[in-house]
Amino acid sequence: MTSTTLPAPRVARRRVAREVRAGVHWGVAHGLPTLVLRRAADRGDLQAQLVLVGSRGTDEVFDLVEEIRARGPLYRSRLGYVTASHAAVRQVLTSDDFRTGLPTSDGALGRVVRWAAPTTLHPVEPPSLLVSEPPDHTRYRRLVTRVFTMRAVERLRERTEEIAAGLLDALEQRAADPVDLVERYCAQLPVTVIAEVLGVPEEERPRVLDFGSHAAPSLDLGLDYRRYRSVSRALRQFDAWLGDHLDRLRRAPGDDLLSELVAVRHEGEGLTETELKATAGLVLAAGFETTVNLLGNGIALLHDHAAERARVTADPSLWANVVEEALRLDPPVLLTGRMAVRDTEVGGQEVRAGSMVTAILGGANRDPAVFAEPLRFDVGRPNARDHIAFSAGRHHCLGAQLARMEGEVGLRAIWQRYPDLRLEPGGRRRETRILRGFERLPATLRP
Repeated sequence: MTSTTLPAPRVARRRVAREVRAGVHWGVAHGLPTLVLRRAADRGDLQAQLVLVGSRGTDEVFDLVEEIRARGPLYRSRLGYVTASHAAVRQVLTSDDFRTGLPTSDGALGRVVRWAAPTTLHPVEPPSLLVSEPPDHTRYRRLVTRVFTMRAVERLRERTEEIAAGLLDALEQRAADPVDLVERYCAQLPVTVIAEVLGVPEEERPRVLDFGSHAAPSLDLGLDYRRYRSVSRALRQFDAWLGDHLDRLRRAPGDDLLSELVAVRHEGEGLTETELKATAGLVLAAGFETTVNLLGNGIALLHDHAAERARVTADPSLWANVVEEALRLDPPVLLTGRMAVRDTEVGGQEVRAGSMVTAILGGANRDPAVFAEPLRFDVGRPNARDHIAFSAGRHHCLGAQLARMEGEVGLRAIWQRYPDLRLEPGGRRRETRILRGFERLPATLRP
């Protein structure tokens, strides 16, 4: 019996229960942390100020990063620890002394948190690769990486070039008028590639774009309740659509990575239905927004640095390094966090078990101990790839090679087609705290 055939009172009770759980989960995951951050920021806490200022989308966030760096390799805040040191960030992300997730409790609060957790897929809830840990993570990632290989990504390169060319062709007739590059190009390219990866039929791709644009903020912190509800609704709808889509791929596999993932097995073991959904959901939420940010940030950096743009025009072999330098200087993800599972030491300071350490990826990428003149955009920087924009260790981004390829193809295609592209007033950053990118990027392609 489906929910549509249940008696009306039972349907109503289910709806009320879902609303209550959603409200509790929002309070624990977003409302309460935001309140704590605001109070700490008012008392001068640099970590809290960093997270809150991040939502303004300005470069003020990097001023705070440098204040934190000046306090040493590990800054002790009211909320835990925070580091902008390249060495310390890498240690936190790669050491077995740390894991993802927040401290758990067997008390009343812990039971409430577990009760309120989403029952549909969510990119920052288990079994997502973002938050799972060994031994589950080891088995899960081993199976997924058998499909998401470098060779598989390179097979997509030619198709990605075709997609980028088609999007730019569509803009040609409006090349003399301002267009929003985020809406018309930066978002369209990755979501079309994701649709290819997931084997989405052509007629259903607008729905996937809608799912992606609404679900992507699920990776962020401090959502207001309205945005949280929008994200939850999109994830719930994508979950339902994905169940039907996986059934179709089992009956009629396509030439796509998700079909391969449905079929992949290792030592007689494959992914469960929940794990397949979690992987597809992660590809959609994480692979969409971060690549949109990479393209938008990269376009803006090249626009604002004409001399560097001229260098890559004269030497197209630099395009791959342009992507690395954009990831280093203005990464799509500003920070991440880990919890110490045992007493340990970071940057010469003791960190007690249960403590949270915030790793500022955007700070590590500007560490003068690693990068000469770290605030300079240098398309020929020899060690640009030493950035940590894709995290590190066992949680290194599964889609890093795909994002690099899309970034290289997307940036090269638009600047080769429109070398005189001019950004117009009205560009606006996203109001996100962990993710960093443009919400609007108006431009005239042929001034």
